[in-house]
Amino acid sequence: MKINRDEIKNIALLSRLEVDEAYMEQVEKALNDVLSYVTELEELNLEGVEPMAHAVPLQNVFREDEVKPSLDHKLAMQNAPEETDGYFTVPRVVQE
Repeated sequence: MKINRDEIKNIALLSRLEVDEAYMEQVEKALNDVLSYVTELEELNLEGVEPMAHAVPLQNVFREDEVKPSLDHKLAMQNAPEETDGYFTVPRVVQE
């Protein structure tokens, strides 16, 4: 399947993309290369091939939770520009 300039312009319009005429030839070649590759893939015999979610096996990379001491409250509050009842005071961002 080949794609022509008019189709590219229509797709760009629908996608709200601007394709500069100076690059139209490169865009046309790139899209036709992709479509040619997809056509090759469609010809492959995939009978018996299991679908997969990822190209490489994944494993959980999360670490175990560890209880660690936190920053001392007084030390944290000593740099607060404003404080009310032991909490940071910040400007209101939600109007009522």
